[in-house]
Amino acid sequence: MEELLDSKLKELDNHISSLDLTVKTELERRSILIEVLHKVQEKLGYIPIDAQKWVAEKLRIPSSQVFGVVTFYNFFSTKPKGKYPISICLGTACYVGGANEILDEFKKILNIENEEVTDDGLFSIHPVRCLGACGLAPVVKIGEKVHGRVKIQDVRKIIREYKSMEKNG
Repeated sequence: MEELLDSKLKELDNHISSLDLTVKTELERRSILIEVLHKVQEKLGYIPIDAQKWVAEKLRIPSSQVFGVVTFYNFFSTKPKGKYPISICLGTACYVGGANEILDEFKKILNIENEEVTDDGLFSIHPVRCLGACGLAPVVKIGEKVHGRVKIQDVRKIIREYKSMEKNG
């Protein structure tokens, strides 16, 4: 795993080199932190602690500042996600519509807990506060596809749909 991380981070060296950090002030280096973190997550799928330390070293800023940014913004992830990340809305409208039971059903069928990845790497489960689709409550988002008005009995069918895409894909 560490070798894979090292090779991916070396690929990012070119991007960081193009930013010409030698002529940038610390404030300017901090201002490009989010851009660099997006590139790291794009390349790795998440931002592990070793990658955060690497970014801090490259940008010559404290690693605590990198960690603070990664953990503050919800679009950054410190844990790997499945190929098909399942976001289950637990906002008020979705919760009232049974989202908690839907979440439990996904966890039971996939045999994983929140923020974990299935052994085959296909799925991960991520409860979220709001997906902005209250009119479709309860809502489940898998990758970029939104599934609205989901019922417990829909969960198996949804999982099968994504597994069949893998077999046919």
